[in-house]
Amino acid sequence: MPSSRRKVKPAVATADYEALASFRYAVRRYLAFTEAGARSVGLTTQQHQALLAIKAYSLSRPMSVGDLAAELLLRHHSAVELVSRLERGGYTERRADPEDRRRVLISLTPKGEGVLEALSTKNLRELRLIAPSFAALLEQLEKLSSE
Repeated sequence: MPSSRRKVKPAVATADYEALASFRYAVRRYLAFTEAGARSVGLTTQQHQALLAIKAYSLSRPMSVGDLAAELLLRHHSAVELVSRLERGGYTERRADPEDRRRVLISLTPKGEGVLEALSTKNLRELRLIAPSFAALLEQLEKLSSE
């Protein structure tokens, strides 16, 4: 058979599409769960993500508005507005960096800590429930990529 008529193996096999779709569906279900949780306490998904980023980042060093923008892949002015909304809701507070007065540091208030802890408890419980299916999907993807 001439080389121009050989059947070329597709770059992405049917099983690859199925695995990717299954994984994306599982991720989307988890995200929908976390989005519903955030809405149930009056937060947007982005506000919840900001609280989580502030908490995690602040465990090792103070977080600036610029740091938050980088963590959430936002422009600086968008992060400023997000922090303003969180501050108006009583979830965060701002203060000038004592080492560089031009830098604004953000932290969670007790209200922000409480809301984040409640949401994180539910989200971790859900992650523990779905972890086996995620592990199986990742294993399936790993097998496909090695073939």
